[in-house]
Amino acid sequence: MIAALWAAFRRDVMQAWRRRADWLTTFFFFIIVVSLFPLGVGPEPEMLKTMAPGILWVAALLAAMLSLPRVFGTDYADGSLEQLALAPQPLSMLVLSQVTAHWLLSGVPLALMAPVLGLQFGLAPDLLGILLGTLLLGTPCLSLIGAVGAALTLGVRGGGVLVALLVLPLYIPVLIFGAGAVEATASGAGASGHLSLLGACLCVALVTGPLAAAAALRVALE
Repeated sequence: MIAALWAAFRRDVMQAWRRRADWLTTFFFFIIVVSLFPLGVGPEPEMLKTMAPGILWVAALLAAMLSLPRVFGTDYADGSLEQLALAPQPLSMLVLSQVTAHWLLSGVPLALMAPVLGLQFGLAPDLLGILLGTLLLGTPCLSLIGAVGAALTLGVRGGGVLVALLVLPLYIPVLIFGAGAVEATASGAGASGHLSLLGACLCVALVTGPLAAAAALRVALE
């Protein structure tokens, strides 16, 4: 089964790489949104430093959500998804490989770029490190939760808007704990509590997300 899952993962990564313009759109959307905030709220350094964790996290959340329709959309359109559903391997494991590919191509670049963008807000090096850590913990949650929404709206007209309505409320705890960890570090309170809760969110999403997405995909394919 491991060989089959590895083959599915490689296929998902290669397919996504061939459509890298779509993923670069998500990446540049993140950069543009973060860069527009200083122009909109003003150049006051202390205010920008205070708002930076929330701005970077909200921008990463929106950018990750922008790419969700592509998690299953291509396979659904060309019929590959039906073949995957008939494969002897558990569909939830195949979903997990697709979500992992989605995270590697969208979440990881956003997490690595965030500290660079954080420099324009004047964040200290220790805060940039915490920001990177929270995004590396939180972006897999965004992909796992988002995959459930993408599966529920698969083939539905206006699915992009429905995905946003479904997953945004579920993203709120991740956003609070992720941005809160940076703010707590800045205030001297320490980020261990927020990081622990963020890790708990990841564990719950890792266990329940692929199962829920697989169930939703079977309903969509019927």
